[in-house]
Amino acid sequence: MTNETWGEIREQLQKRVGKNNYTTWIEPLKLSQLKNGVARFEVPTTFFGDWVSRNYGDHIRHHLNAAGADVERVEFAVNSAPRAQDAAVAAKPAVKAKPAPKARQADEEMPGAPLDARFTFDSFVVGKPNELAHAAARRVADGGPVTFNPLFLYGGVGLGKTHLMHAIAHELQTRQPHLRVLYLSAEQFMYRFVQALREKQIMDFKELFRSVDVLMVDDVQFIAGKDSTQEEFFHTFNALVDQNKQIVISADRAPGEIKDLEERIKSRLQCGLVVDLHPTDYELRLGILQQKAEFYRSQYKGLKMADGVLEFLAHRITTNVRVLEGALTRLFAFASLVGREITLDLTQDCLADILRASDRKVTIEEIQRKVAEHYNIRLSDMIGPKRLRNIARPRQIAMYLAKQLTPRSLPEIGRRFGGRDHTTIMHGVRKIEELMATDSQLADDLQLLKRLLQA
Repeated sequence: MTNETWGEIREQLQKRVGKNNYTTWIEPLKLSQLKNGVARFEVPTTFFGDWVSRNYGDHIRHHLNAAGADVERVEFAVNSAPRAQDAAVAAKPAVKAKPAPKARQADEEMPGAPLDARFTFDSFVVGKPNELAHAAARRVADGGPVTFNPLFLYGGVGLGKTHLMHAIAHELQTRQPHLRVLYLSAEQFMYRFVQALREKQIMDFKELFRSVDVLMVDDVQFIAGKDSTQEEFFHTFNALVDQNKQIVISADRAPGEIKDLEERIKSRLQCGLVVDLHPTDYELRLGILQQKAEFYRSQYKGLKMADGVLEFLAHRITTNVRVLEGALTRLFAFASLVGREITLDLTQDCLADILRASDRKVTIEEIQRKVAEHYNIRLSDMIGPKRLRNIARPRQIAMYLAKQLTPRSLPEIGRRFGGRDHTTIMHGVRKIEELMATDSQLADDLQLLKRLLQA
């Protein structure tokens, strides 16, 4: 492949990712070798290469193949002897933007992590587990007066935190393009801070981060234990709040549960609206699959899907949305390649490994949620101190199921039930075992709950 062809591909990538992201992440790439199905690029730093690989690797491979190259894999490696110009890029892959004319767009002034065009409010499927988080994100995206600051979104992997953050940024840039919106990961915040210290540009760093209108930091748990980064994050946070500027934060757990995060930061994060994205329920998973399937039907013309396939997947794959969407992507691709209708048999053959993994992973949290839903009690009461019979019996049932369906030890189960002693768990399990022999309704409930959890 000639440099001229790579130049044409770069122009196509610029249209896809935007001028600012292109300048920061694509332009510094140098195609060094195209051989045996592998395209190798020189990059300024390892961090730079990892970032491009995660966010643009598939795009680059697609455009290379579209241009006639036979590329199966894209690799990024640091040049061991960079030229002076390369060294300058390596030192600052994403530095503070230079002052720009007033007519320049806000997203060009504030270089941050690239936004995924797929992650909009229109493509976000709303259900009971995420409706509060969606409503709160919508309120922030409306761009009105700041009513809660920060908005803190937390939940497990693949539940939609990053999707909502990207959607907020997209909406703000559309509604109010003059706003200075900066979205980045906590890892990027830390990287830029370290770079600023190394290059003695800490005042430029402070000016950049404290001049934004909206600051969005993803996966904030990664700054835990990094003392200097936490210190700067705390002061940045305070400065923006004092200016009534909106802050949106995400993490994999609630602020108070992030280990090694300074207490003053925990306190600050808890002073706004803290919203939990709960694990998906069946209805939400089915809605996500239906939306994704509609898209694939438009891509794979003529490909047929038997009734019941989406319902089967929604029942069986309960881990997270990414696994669910990945399974459907693989299924459509496989059916297209072999030229067959998507049936239940084809689905089970194609996704055997994913289905086996899903079978093994019943969590204590899922058990607690299912039992609480079945007996119509609050999840907080399930793990709380109340001893009323209508709460204590479902709690013991959940303890019994946790012992039966998970590999967790009694002390660990006790910790998940509000820090109870392992002897309390043992008593609850024995109580349910005794009642099963005499209480047919309880036995039926247990069989139903087991089927729901293992479906």
